[in-house]
Amino acid sequence: MATRIYVPRETAAISVGADEVAIAIARHAKESGEKIELIRNGSWGATWLEPMVEVVVDDKRIAYGNIEPADIPDLFKSGLLTGGKHAKRVGPTDEIPYLINQDRWTFWRCGLIDPLSIDDFTAHQGFTAVSKAFKSGPQPVIDMIKTSGLRGRGGAAFPAGIKWQTVADTDAEQKYITCNADEGDSGTFSDRILMESDPLALIEGMMIAGFAVGASRGYIYLRAEYPLTYSILMRAIVAAREAGWLGNDIQGSGFDFDVDVHLGAGSYVCGEETAMLESLEGKAGVVRYRPPLPAIEGLFGKPTIVNNVITLASVPNIVNLGGEKYAAYGVNRSTGTLAFQLAGNIKRGGLVEKAFGLTLREIIEDWGGGTASGRPIRAVQVGGPLGAYIPEDQLDTPLDYEAFLDIGAMLGHGGIVVFDDTVDMAQQARFAMEFCAIESCGKCTPCRIGSVRGVEIIDRMIADENRDENHELLLELCDTMEHASLCAMGGLTPLPVRSVLKYFAEDFAPSQEPQK
Repeated sequence: MATRIYVPRETAAISVGADEVAIAIARHAKESGEKIELIRNGSWGATWLEPMVEVVVDDKRIAYGNIEPADIPDLFKSGLLTGGKHAKRVGPTDEIPYLINQDRWTFWRCGLIDPLSIDDFTAHQGFTAVSKAFKSGPQPVIDMIKTSGLRGRGGAAFPAGIKWQTVADTDAEQKYITCNADEGDSGTFSDRILMESDPLALIEGMMIAGFAVGASRGYIYLRAEYPLTYSILMRAIVAAREAGWLGNDIQGSGFDFDVDVHLGAGSYVCGEETAMLESLEGKAGVVRYRPPLPAIEGLFGKPTIVNNVITLASVPNIVNLGGEKYAAYGVNRSTGTLAFQLAGNIKRGGLVEKAFGLTLREIIEDWGGGTASGRPIRAVQVGGPLGAYIPEDQLDTPLDYEAFLDIGAMLGHGGIVVFDDTVDMAQQARFAMEFCAIESCGKCTPCRIGSVRGVEIIDRMIADENRDENHELLLELCDTMEHASLCAMGGLTPLPVRSVLKYFAEDFAPSQEPQK
């Protein structure tokens, strides 16, 4: 009987040699006459252990971390196929503290299954939820989403149930489900991990949304910088079609639904929902005026749901287990779980799905292990390049949408980027304005011109040219951008800048000695 060995086919793992490790395992097994079944799974999200190889011994998966091709002969010699002892043996996968202390609602199949196997997916509750939806009817599904309290995981945190109800209540011959997979925020990778590790979960979530609101077409707007994700998604869609889970009269339900993937063109602003819709229509990715809202007049002028990957992928388990169970996770209005992503100067980078309510310090220290450099944390940016820089004395803030608003920050897509005490925060403020200047769609003056002027002002402050006057001018510019920009690109750029001015103003002082 062949021994099953799992090697991830996921972007981060491949970047550190997972493909070469898989080849080395297959070659060594062939040369030594060992019978193995090599399965390319997705990632569990413990990026700091990649490539993580797992071998199934007595129905239990034993993990070995940070494997290199050169390790393979010694691993086989040490008894890899029987879970033998080795310096890189992590132990049973289901006993790794980093994983078992999470609240895996959306990512529970990631790493567990072969992402492209319909049989593996259905053996782990795949398509159970959409089958339940067919039996219950559209409105009960929407009611479950409302009960769950699910909010958009793309950053805006708008209640998904309200959006779905609006689309359902709007009369139209054609409606659309669009998935915003243009994951452009720094320090974020949860969408990519989900799509590469459990793509059929996203497809099922889109199907349920389509059934609930009366939409027959779905589009995934995918970041062009994710070539492996694109390949996996396209193969998953073909597999779902061939198995009768996409197309006309799905499984005899009378419901028609199909999905296409549209590649973006490297524009950060297309992460904004209306710019994404413009791009999907073949136009330049420029922000639209609102109203009308996309739920009323979205793609091609038709009622459209715009949700991100994690929002839609959270839906199947809500339908399977009930909205009340999802709502029992989290705190206050922040119900359910969020996939927090640890990046930057962090010892154990990766994805951590937890219920809202733990503190920023807990997730950085208990899961991330503190800074990779071993130096003290000075600042943490949460929510991408437009998120505030949070000082060390605010790390005990609960990870909850409203708690972050109270300190002038935002959770956004859940990206957490850690900086130690050697960071130059004046340069980080400059980066925020420069990023906006580069990525602005150019439609509104406050964003297009204000960001350029912002870089100039910060440069003068760093050079100690009329620092007090320029400080006041920068605050006025932030006010203008915040209140007059057409979308969040210009409206949120002041957030990181203001946080630096408030908590790290000393970095604008001239002639600073570099920290030791």
